[in-house]
Amino acid sequence: MAKFGFGNIMQGVLGNMNEETKESLSKEYSKYLFDEEEIQTGYKLIRDAIVFTNLRIIFVDKQGATGKKTSFKSIYLSHIVDVEMETAGTGFDDSEITITYLKNINRKARQEVLETRKFEFPKQTDIVPLYKYFGNLVVANRTEINQSAE
Repeated sequence: MAKFGFGNIMQGVLGNMNEETKESLSKEYSKYLFDEEEIQTGYKLIRDAIVFTNLRIIFVDKQGATGKKTSFKSIYLSHIVDVEMETAGTGFDDSEITITYLKNINRKARQEVLETRKFEFPKQTDIVPLYKYFGNLVVANRTEINQSAE
């Protein structure tokens, strides 16, 4: 994966979430990472979090009154196959990026099971760098998938 400034392009991601330091995120979530996986950046809202690594986007949902039960869901960067961007209007609109990704394990053309995930950003956030980052992933992923389908 190409190096990029996650901290800059993700500033203000997901509205009310606050960016956390890599050290803080590593302390809490490093035991859940796969081999060769590294935390790039992440955000927390009270107990829940979204963690961006070099391999995936991890959604952490702490459940129940104590938050001891925790759900971890991932979107693998290699499975992102489309990206859409909507910039903020003049009113109270937020900017949005929607990614479409392969839900099934088979990364082959014509055998897709697709899902989408929307990220909302405060109006003042420049989402173009993130859109371009996801767009570059899409081009690389689609090229690989279509070559393997031949």
